[in-house]
Amino acid sequence: MDQAQWMEVALALAEEAAAAGEIPIGAVVVDREGRIIGRGRNRREEGDPLGHAELLAIAEAARAMGDWRLEGTTMVVTLEPCAMCAGALVNARVEKLIFGAYDPKAGFCGTLGNLVQDARLNHRLDVVGGFEEQRSRELLQRFFQQLRKRF
Repeated sequence: MDQAQWMEVALALAEEAAAAGEIPIGAVVVDREGRIIGRGRNRREEGDPLGHAELLAIAEAARAMGDWRLEGTTMVVTLEPCAMCAGALVNARVEKLIFGAYDPKAGFCGTLGNLVQDARLNHRLDVVGGFEEQRSRELLQRFFQQLRKRF
């Protein structure tokens, strides 16, 4: 699999989240061989404030690897991670981040700040932002338009 295929899986997870009434964000963690070892979709509305797609994918990947250090892995996510998720990426030692839409309200991987590349920290990630940006953004816009129609 390649990054386009990984993003397809992340987008499908985001669609699942939207169908469940969650903000449509999906994430996968990929190992050195290109295999998906962690998947996550937003689950905050289920009552978990930590139910971010990125955190769930990281936790599943750590279980798959049998280690909290996810060295050599890549996270692919549909929306730029927030500060909490960016911190988790650094602490889990993820090597690379590929994200879809930039997040002007909460993004901490280049927009509001850049936690994942802060030279003061002990680990930094390679970052590719804006990959399949339009599709990721449209998914979010569609979700919020439908949500506003309900009220």
